[in-house]
Amino acid sequence: MQQKNIIIPKTARYFILGEPSEKIEHVWIVCHGYAQLANYFIKNFDSLNNGKHLIIAAEGLHRFYWQGFTGRVVASWMTKEDRLEDIKDYCNYLDMLYSEVLSSLENKKVKINILGFSQGTATVLRWLTAKKPQINNLFLWGGTFPSDIDFEMDKDYFSSIKTYFVMGDKDEYNDGSTVLRMEKILSKNEIPFEFVSFDGKHVIDQKTLLMLTDKL
Repeated sequence: MQQKNIIIPKTARYFILGEPSEKIEHVWIVCHGYAQLANYFIKNFDSLNNGKHLIIAAEGLHRFYWQGFTGRVVASWMTKEDRLEDIKDYCNYLDMLYSEVLSSLENKKVKINILGFSQGTATVLRWLTAKKPQINNLFLWGGTFPSDIDFEMDKDYFSSIKTYFVMGDKDEYNDGSTVLRMEKILSKNEIPFEFVSFDGKHVIDQKTLLMLTDKL
């Protein structure tokens, strides 16, 4: 048996909070975690919808029923099956989305903020290392670094980005060593970052989000 792949057109969806205009100062591209949908995930950013922020929630290309064959539908960015092709697909998708969003803006001096939550952390890191779009701030929230990212090779790129590593102190996916391991990788490669901890679980904490937004 021999596997063959074919590239096909595919419709990918995303959701927007805010209206593209010359008043926009910050653009956010946010990527949800495993088994979430972008239209629900984007609600975490309602507090930023004040006319100065444009929030774009991308959605994983693989939707499925969470339980059985009916009911709640969720999405994933990839699985272990044919993973390299899935990674290429979502990197291309996010890069096209990035270009489309920026082309719609009248104010070309906006700051670009990328946020990946949980599985979305690995997703945005793979996209950034593959395509190297110009961004200002990177928020790695409640996730871990994928083993296939070579920060040493790409440290010049990441050195120009302000990186925030955010983790709840009660996050069920943080076994205690996660934060130390991630900090060690960033420090070793001289990548500037700020570690932010909050009192909470595996969620986008609103108080922390607003605090970080005030720093931009």
